[in-house]
Amino acid sequence: MTGGATDPWRALAAELDAWEAAGLRADFWWRDDDAVDATPALDRLLGLRARLGAPLALAVIPAGARPELAAAVGKTDAIDILQHGYAHANHRPAGAKKAELGADRALWDIAREIADGRGRLCELFGDDGWIDVMVPPWNRIDATVAAILPGLGFHGLTSYRDRNLGDARPGLRIVNTHIDIVDWKDTRGFAGAAPLIADTVARLAAQRRRAADGTGRKAATGNATGLLTHHLAHDDACWTFIDRFVAETAAHPAARWRAARDLFPPPD
Repeated sequence: MTGGATDPWRALAAELDAWEAAGLRADFWWRDDDAVDATPALDRLLGLRARLGAPLALAVIPAGARPELAAAVGKTDAIDILQHGYAHANHRPAGAKKAELGADRALWDIAREIADGRGRLCELFGDDGWIDVMVPPWNRIDATVAAILPGLGFHGLTSYRDRNLGDARPGLRIVNTHIDIVDWKDTRGFAGAAPLIADTVARLAAQRRRAADGTGRKAATGNATGLLTHHLAHDDACWTFIDRFVAETAAHPAARWRAARDLFPPPD
């Protein structure tokens, strides 16, 4: 990795060097949200993924998903399809943080929508063309909704950072994302390489230290750091960051990019 002394990329390289020295390997995974149709942005995403050679988890909104999306994605082991709620519709009252899978509606209505969404994904991608992992819109899901997911056929749940980690349910594996490259609160453009890499380095360093003191070696090598992207919202700086982040980490011997199907194995 290149850069001067103040370049955040150098700090990331140094942290991965420390993983290598400790005999550890850092896992990464890539989730992109809000896919519904074949668009120029989707073409750019798929082209970048192919050039980088990294696996991609594509979170598809079932209610709006079109056959053209399935045709554009095709059938490849490099892309895993996940269910992104149902319609990405907010059901929270005005002023509250947005959520589709909150506790604001009858649980039966939510379950019916989720089941309808499963049916739509099966129509588009086939029964075995996607994996049984729920991506809650806005990365929010109420514990009562999470609890019914296994009964609806899901064995995985993914949101953002530490959300839902304390609400793990039997039969439901949780692997979250951690690096959201869009500044949703202010500019709605690229969030900036320096803060994103600083957060990543801090997370990796904490994992490595837990492994070094013997309290978290398994977690350090198995708790993947998730890159979260939204192809329909990217500016050029977002695309540039993805390209460099994936390429430089993938080139390091202490890092590997994992497919969602490996992080969310089906139950025995």
